[in-house]
Amino acid sequence: MTKKIIFSGIKPTGIPTLGSLLGAMSHWEKLSSEYNCLYSVVDLHAITIRQEPSVLRDNGRNLFAWLIALGLDPDKNTLYYQSQVPAHAELGWILNCYAYVGELNRMTQFKDKSAKNADNINAGLYTYPVLQTADIVLFQANLVPIGEDQRQHLELCRDIAERFNKIYGEIFTIPEAYVPPVGARIMGLQNPENKMSKSDDNPNDCIYLSDSTDVIIKKFKRAVTDSDNTIRTAAEKPGISNLLSIYSCVTGKKVADCEAEFDGKGYGHFKQAVGEAVAETLKPYQEKHAHLMADIATLDAIAAKGAERAANMAAPTLKIVKEAIGFIN
Repeated sequence: MTKKIIFSGIKPTGIPTLGSLLGAMSHWEKLSSEYNCLYSVVDLHAITIRQEPSVLRDNGRNLFAWLIALGLDPDKNTLYYQSQVPAHAELGWILNCYAYVGELNRMTQFKDKSAKNADNINAGLYTYPVLQTADIVLFQANLVPIGEDQRQHLELCRDIAERFNKIYGEIFTIPEAYVPPVGARIMGLQNPENKMSKSDDNPNDCIYLSDSTDVIIKKFKRAVTDSDNTIRTAAEKPGISNLLSIYSCVTGKKVADCEAEFDGKGYGHFKQAVGEAVAETLKPYQEKHAHLMADIATLDAIAAKGAERAANMAAPTLKIVKEAIGFIN
C-alpha cells in the first residue's frame, strides 16, 4: 500500500529547544516508518524578515544538522532546503493568482508580524501563506503537522486547492491537519504558564539544544518555583510541575516516582538533578550535531540529494498545473 505523504516546513530562525525535542520531535522516528515524510528547511519563508546572509546560511546548516542529529534519517526521509527546489517559488506565484486579497487580509499572523516588523512590512510577509500552500500541495501531501497558530493557514491552503480543483479538475490533494500523539508540553523556566519557545526574549526561559552543561544547570537553578518547598505536581505549583514533567521525560520515570525520589529534598537539590539529567540526555545529540557540522561538504551533499529527490517528487504536480492553466510545455 502506498504510504501517505506528510510535509513539514521548519524555519531556520533559531536553535531548537528542549520543548521541541520532548514534544513534536519525539515522534519523528515513528512517523518515518508509517509515512512518506518530507522535512524542508524553509529558508524562503525566513526572508520575510530581513536576514544577514551569513547568519541565514549558518542558521540553515545548523538546523539541517539538528534535524539529522535528532533522528531524521536522510535515507528514510526527504530532507532539503526549500530554496534549492525552485518549484516551491514557481507554484507559489501561480497560486498567488488564485488567492483572494480578502482571504489574506484575514490572516492573523500577518497582523502580528507586521506589528513586530513595522519598518519592513513587505509583500512576502503578506503572501507567505500562499507559499505555504504551494509547499504542501506541490507534493500532494495528505497530512500537515500543525500547531494551533497554523490552523488558519491550513484552512487557506485547503480553500485555494479546492478553488483550483473546481476550475481545472482534481489536480491537488486536499490536505488534512496531522495531530501527532500527545508529546510532553514543556513550559518556560521563567514563565511556566507559557510554552517553552525559542522566540522568547528571555534566554533563561528555555533550554536550547546547543546549551552547554554549565549553562543548562545555571538555567535550571534560576527556574521559577514557589515558596512551598515540596516537590509535587499541582495546579498551584506550575514551576515545580514543569520541572517534574521534564525530569520524567528525560529519565523515563513516572512523575509519581520522581516525586517520591525527591521527597524531603530541597528545591536546590532538585533543580541540580533536573539540570544534570537534561544535560546528559542532550549530550549524544550535541555530539552528533558537532560531527555533522565538522564536515560541511558532506552535510551539503546530503541536502543536495534531498533536494533532488524533492524536485523529482514535485515535477509531476507542477507539470500538470502548468498544462491545466494553458502554459506551453
